[in-house]
Amino acid sequence: MTAIAANPYDYQLPTESKIALVIIDMQRDFLEYGGFGDALGNDVTQLQSIVPTVKKLLETFRSLNLPVIHTIEAHSPDLSDCPPSKLNRGQGNPKIGDQGTMGRILIVGEDGNNIIPELTPLENEIVIIKPGKGAFCRTNLEEILQKEEITHLLFTGVTTEVCVQTTMREANDRGYECLLIEDGTASYFPKFKQSTIEMLRAQGGIIGWTANSDAVLAALVPQAIAIA
Repeated sequence: MTAIAANPYDYQLPTESKIALVIIDMQRDFLEYGGFGDALGNDVTQLQSIVPTVKKLLETFRSLNLPVIHTIEAHSPDLSDCPPSKLNRGQGNPKIGDQGTMGRILIVGEDGNNIIPELTPLENEIVIIKPGKGAFCRTNLEEILQKEEITHLLFTGVTTEVCVQTTMREANDRGYECLLIEDGTASYFPKFKQSTIEMLRAQGGIIGWTANSDAVLAALVPQAIAIA
C-alpha cells in the first residue's frame, strides 16, 4: 500500500486501487488574456500560475502510463444544452455564445474553448465535454471510470470553488476516493480557493483529501520529482 502525505490524514492507495489524474477546464477562454475570464474582469494570472505544476503532474502520469482525464466546459453551437438560467446569469456582457476574440465563448470547437497548448491532451487520453459545472452532469464520465475500474481520483484545474469542487463532490457521492492537489488548482479569487480547500477536508475529510504536488509525486515514484 502506498500513502500520499495529505490533510486531514494520509491518502491511502491500496495495491488493488487504480488512480487517475483529473484536469478540470484548463481552457484558453479561462486562462488567457482576451478570453472569457479576462473579459469578465478577472485576473487570469491567478490561473496561469498553476500551469507548470499541472504540466509536471501530467507528464508524470503519462510516464507511468496512468489514466488522465481532461474536462472542457462547452456547449453546442445552437446552445440547446445551455439552460436559460445559465445563459442569462449575471446580466452582463459577454455571455456564453457571444463572439469573443478567440471565437464564440464556451462553444465546442472554437479556439478559446481549446485546452491551453501546454496541456494539450494526447489521443489516448480521455476528454469529457461537459455542459455544466460538474463533470458527471450529462456526460459519460461515470461509465468511463467504471469501465477502467478507476477507484481514486486526483483533482487539478480551475476554478477551485466552482467546477473543481463540484466535480469532486459529485465523485465523492459516487464512492470515489478524491484528493485535491492544492498547488494544482486555482481561482480568480485566492480566498475562495482557500475556503474550498478547508471545506473539502473538514470533519475528517468529508469530501476528500488535499495535498501538495510534491507529496503526490514522491508517493507515486521518487524520481518523478526530477521530471521538468
